Amino acid sequence: MKPHATFMPVCVGVTIVALAGCKPATPPAPKTAQDPNRKAGEAPMNLTVSSTAFAKQETIPQRFTGDGEDISPALAWSGMPDGTKELALICDDPDAPTPQPWVHWVIYKIPASVTGLPEKVPTTDRLSDPPGAWQGKNSWGGIGYRGPAPPPGPVHHYFFKLYALDTELAVSAGLTKEDLLAAMEGHILAQGEVVGTYQR
Repeated sequence: MKPHATFMPVCVGVTIVALAGCKPATPPAPKTAQDPNRKAGEAPMNLTVSSTAFAKQETIPQRFTGDGEDISPALAWSGMPDGTKELALICDDPDAPTPQPWVHWVIYKIPASVTGLPEKVPTTDRLSDPPGAWQGKNSWGGIGYRGPAPPPGPVHHYFFKLYALDTELAVSAGLTKEDLLAAMEGHILAQGEVVGTYQR
């Protein structure tokens, strides 16, 4: 008599089924840099933004920082969707050791026909180039662009974010980033960005 003749295959079969159900855990997807102002369901990131001063994710030259001439870099863009009435741009640093990203530039009411910003935009609230554009406050409390000036340590990332709007904003000059984001809410058709880095 062989009492285990039929029992052993059943046990082996159960073991095989149990092992087949134990799949290795799927590793988490790698993290990528995210715009801290972007929320789920917002307009697609389909505008192309670039700079002749620096390549995407590359170092911003010193002349465009607080360690140099502290002038704004030239920017160019394309891909405006139909119905674009105005453009706006915000540059900030989410790596700053502050509760909110440090704001370096707020510029808005840029005509939809404009395809870029020249180098060294004046730090005034109203501009003639681009015509009709206005500038807001940076985190230093001044108007217009101020470049990277991070504390010594890790690399900081500077997001130059462009927004295509379906309306002409009824706002004044000198807005903060928060003011501008509130005014643009519900009017963003598309957006895009170029990110530069700087380290001390």
